[in-house]
Amino acid sequence: MKSFRPLAAAAALLAAAPLAAQEAAPARNVPSQAPRAAPSLVVVISVDQFSADLFAEYRAQFSAGFARLMSGAVFPSGYQSHAATETCPGHSTILTGDHPSKTGIIANDWTDFSAPRADKTVYCAEDESVPGSTSNNYTVSDKHLKVPTLGEWMKLADPQSRVVSVAGKDRAAVMMGGHKTDEIWWWNGKAFVSYAGRAEPAMVTRMNANVTKRIAEAQEPLDLPPFCQARSRAFQLNPNRSVGDGRFARAAGNSTAFRASPEFDEAIVATAAGLATDMKLGQSGHTDLLIVGASATDYVGHTLGTEGSEMCLQLLSLDQTLGKLFAVLDKTGVDYAVVLTADHGGHDMPERNREHAAPMAARVARGLDAKTMGKEIGAALGIAGPVLVGGNSGDVYLAPDLSKADRARVQAEAIKRWSANPQVEAVFTRAQIAATPIVHTPPETWTLLERARASYDPQRSGDLVIALKPRVTPIAGTEGGSIATHGSFWDYDRRVPILFWRKGMTGFEQPLSVETVDIAPTLAALIHVPVPVEIDGRCLDLDAGAGDTCK
Repeated sequence: MKSFRPLAAAAALLAAAPLAAQEAAPARNVPSQAPRAAPSLVVVISVDQFSADLFAEYRAQFSAGFARLMSGAVFPSGYQSHAATETCPGHSTILTGDHPSKTGIIANDWTDFSAPRADKTVYCAEDESVPGSTSNNYTVSDKHLKVPTLGEWMKLADPQSRVVSVAGKDRAAVMMGGHKTDEIWWWNGKAFVSYAGRAEPAMVTRMNANVTKRIAEAQEPLDLPPFCQARSRAFQLNPNRSVGDGRFARAAGNSTAFRASPEFDEAIVATAAGLATDMKLGQSGHTDLLIVGASATDYVGHTLGTEGSEMCLQLLSLDQTLGKLFAVLDKTGVDYAVVLTADHGGHDMPERNREHAAPMAARVARGLDAKTMGKEIGAALGIAGPVLVGGNSGDVYLAPDLSKADRARVQAEAIKRWSANPQVEAVFTRAQIAATPIVHTPPETWTLLERARASYDPQRSGDLVIALKPRVTPIAGTEGGSIATHGSFWDYDRRVPILFWRKGMTGFEQPLSVETVDIAPTLAALIHVPVPVEIDGRCLDLDAGAGDTCK
């Protein structure tokens, strides 16, 4: 398959690694009576929007990085158990061991009527108290994450442990890295950046220069392997937009197309590999943590859908990129462990879903959003001004200046109107959700209310939560940037793979459900670090035999 021109600097490490060096070492049985020492390096990889459905669809095609991980412990039915299946909440569960109800990250954005600015929308990874900021022009911060992460547990046990977090999105880097990172870098649309005042390592400087040069040059279309050719079919969504048969050709200077392509993940992974190499992670006698947020799959899924040639090329390319990352780490001789998962799943565009045996797939009807609904309710009840704030699904807020009596009238009318809509599955009130107990049963058995409860924070959640019916995409048209998305209560957005690998471990597959909140305590046990707080997750035993890595 024709690949992208290798980036220079850190990416040269990836490009130079021969594929033969990426093959997993043969698994061997390690006596369970002799527990292994803690690995020197833990690598945590989140592939944004990598659903369990995509993993099942492509797992037989993987030959490099994913193939190595599949020789370890495979949990194909991992769950982001909560209802708010968005990027920020999902990433907040992976290394905290907690659901969003505890992390406080209930959505990518929420409404805070007390925010000190005209724009009352608060972004999950910002400090809204910075003067002049808005939810679109914000200062990145970890202040909204209410709980510590694995990296913080490690530093509490051993202050010399180092935590490095690199991602394509600030919210991924921040929510997995936590409050005490040694290095944290994310892509801001033009370069890899960090918190103000942080010194930029020479490798990041070189990487940014190389990516700038890459974007300035055109990208030729990739060759389509036979498996991808079968998925290549154009869907004309509107007179100006066709998707489904793309091959990632890119005009010079198109940074938006760069972000929604395998080139982006190559740059992210290369930056992480370069920092790991320059900092000699895992070589200091103390266990270090390397966090990688591969974001391109999400951008491809949103702008091009999940079932065309574009996603096929994206995942096969990411497989090769991950293989090269592991080859770089292999060369260091470090004993490292890897876990890979996702922040949420995803749902293909309804136009293609309908042709792929899902005739009920549809776009949400226009006018179902809170702004339009609120205008109609206000007019019907004779209440001036906005009465509702929110979208067409998820959290909806009652306007704060409503009287107690008007709040009750507006809420009752909103419930009546949304509940009567054929595209709406359920409408829950704040009181209903708060009264629902937290459960610890298998996540596929949770009721919709229990899923909503796992996303509920009384300080940040809405007065109502709207659940659309299955297969209803909450994007009304195809004229915007996104044509497909996630964020629903349903399992196609909740289910993600969870893969653990370490050289020498005996692999196995457990098809029963587990949760992403189980990852942090599992890694903590593996590296012999105590969990200093009560968490929602449980340790998963990674010993294929009678032994128990959780003890």
